Amino acid sequence: MDPRLAELLRTILPANRFYARKFAGLPLDDWQQLPFTTKAELLANQAEHPPYGELLTYPLERYTRLHQTSGTTGAPLRWLDTPASWERLLGSWRTMFDIVGVTPADRLLFAFSFGPFLGFWTAFEAASRMGCLCLPTGGLSSGARLRMLLDNRATVVLCTPTYALHLAEFAREQGVRLEGVRCLIVAGEPGGSIPATRGRIESAWSARVFDHSGMTEIGPLAIECPASPGGLHILEDDYYAEVIDPATQPPLAPGPSPPVGRWENAGFGELVLTNLGRIGSPLLRYRTGDLVRVDPRLCPCGRKWMRLEGGILGRTDDMIAIRGNNFYPAALENVLRRFAEVAEYRVTIDRSPALAEMRIEVEASADGHLATRITDAIRDELMFRAEVVLVAPGTLPRFEMKAQRVRVK
Repeated sequence: MDPRLAELLRTILPANRFYARKFAGLPLDDWQQLPFTTKAELLANQAEHPPYGELLTYPLERYTRLHQTSGTTGAPLRWLDTPASWERLLGSWRTMFDIVGVTPADRLLFAFSFGPFLGFWTAFEAASRMGCLCLPTGGLSSGARLRMLLDNRATVVLCTPTYALHLAEFAREQGVRLEGVRCLIVAGEPGGSIPATRGRIESAWSARVFDHSGMTEIGPLAIECPASPGGLHILEDDYYAEVIDPATQPPLAPGPSPPVGRWENAGFGELVLTNLGRIGSPLLRYRTGDLVRVDPRLCPCGRKWMRLEGGILGRTDDMIAIRGNNFYPAALENVLRRFAEVAEYRVTIDRSPALAEMRIEVEASADGHLATRITDAIRDELMFRAEVVLVAPGTLPRFEMKAQRVRVK
């Protein structure tokens, strides 16, 4: 067993009632024999022991931060952190800022709501401690955010991929040229690693896109490096990563050594994570639901951390089946974003017929037989036919945080 895992178990047990009960009677010296942790059981535990559940290693008075998940797939999870755990999360962001080249000379604009979910809270505090000028824009309109970006000469923007496209669209409509931003750090959606989407963002901003992944209940966990676009490095100093077959569950990769070439058997599967430093509210063998493909090659940057080729490819719960073809929304987005005329889109899945049908509303700046061209591209690449309908500009909703473009009825 990795000695860091053994130390983690010694530190949290038996004080952490959730894991003391979960691991009772199990051989703690065999990591693979310990059961996975799921979001469903965390939600059930918080419902049974409100409001925070039993996943607390210390008395409640030692906790100083509260965050919660967005609740897009159900009830939100509440998450508490001690000052020590919070410092570990900030350390993860300092590592990521170093990787992408953020320095105290940078001015960072945070285009997110600063709500109760973890979001970019840790990034904001880590950057301010580094000496960066940090520009919070929670609650501001896109116009006010654009003015703040230009007036303060921001050099780095942190937001979702969808909002990066929206703010660029808004600037274009206002006749404003985006200048001075050298990179965007995006998260919350897979768009940052979708070639067509990141290409649209980089073209609109004339800036480099860096993808990032994090979860409220796990923390800021992965970043794209400059040497290898379109993938994510897991911060393995802070997280122990496994990849499993979602159906059969055995690990698809060996243990943590040797450091080079250890992921050659991993392939495609579900990412499982253990946070090594969030002692106050730990998660062990947490099934994230994120589907990934591990790159077995050593990254050109020289880091030996696990690299996820293509970033987060989808989720175990968002696969769509249309007329015998299975695909994930990211694959559809990659097709749609190749068409420069597409400003926004919305997908409706109708499961009432014997064979499910898909309708795609596309908000476009021009026609030029666009619906037919998109229909043909989907048929050629995804192997099914969808009904594509053009709608007037400004018809479809815009999203600041996680976009919700797929509806099922």
